[in-house]
Amino acid sequence: MREIAILGPTASGKTSLSIELAKKLNANILSLDSLSIYKEIDIASAKPTCLEREGVKHFGIDALHVNDDFNVIIFFELYKEAKKLSEEENKNLIIVGGTGFYLKSMIDGVSYKPQISEIIKTKVQQNLSDGYALINEFDEKYASAISKNDSYRIEKWLEIYFQTGVIPSQFFEDNQREPIVKNLELFEIGIDKELLKDRITLRTQIMLDEGLIDEVFFLENKYTRAPNPMKSIGISETLSFLDGDLNIDELKEKIITNTARLAKRQKTFNASQFKEHFRGSVNEIQKFLLKY
Repeated sequence: MREIAILGPTASGKTSLSIELAKKLNANILSLDSLSIYKEIDIASAKPTCLEREGVKHFGIDALHVNDDFNVIIFFELYKEAKKLSEEENKNLIIVGGTGFYLKSMIDGVSYKPQISEIIKTKVQQNLSDGYALINEFDEKYASAISKNDSYRIEKWLEIYFQTGVIPSQFFEDNQREPIVKNLELFEIGIDKELLKDRITLRTQIMLDEGLIDEVFFLENKYTRAPNPMKSIGISETLSFLDGDLNIDELKEKIITNTARLAKRQKTFNASQFKEHFRGSVNEIQKFLLKY
């Protein structure tokens, strides 16, 4: 069984490439898209339609309701399910999606984290303002790797330290991460900045034409604005439109701008977080994989 991952910024053509490859390489697909995983978010997620998916088994699409709890462990379970079934069917597995963090977590594994009691959580909040000074005093290795303004990592350090009595640098060393996926071949779609912007613009217009506003109106009525997916690009801007804060042209431009910023962050993340891998156009990746 062969396992490959297709990386690339949003709107770069990952979905269509993965489906085409799956048909030619006798493969199933695992989607690592943080929005396609939700049922009823079809247009805003730009997930492949049932017709586009026809003949290719997909995992990680329509797996959760919008108000379901979500964490990276769910993707781990979806991967294990996809791998098990692919092995049973004697098929390959293609992992695809713009959410590089999930793929990185699968490759590196996630460290065990102790259960934090309510008493400790209260203690952490009481000591948060002095958190960086404590880290600097007891855990120089950890302090050197974060900013003194990184409140999130300071809070996590305090939780582990107060709960276990062990400095996190030592705690993580004693609780080594176990990779979830091994021997994964990485292929990243390289695409010109202007071409990507054109593709984002076209996709945004298609989303609006297909009924993005109606979809978001329906989602808000059913789930309210509280669930995290309702804060996603495409949905949050449309909610502003429904509030009367944006007109239709401003809505379109806002989605394009925010999607382009996301694409830039994705490209930066992929470049910095993944080991050396094959990078090329959609056609170059396809030719390489079909040849070898």
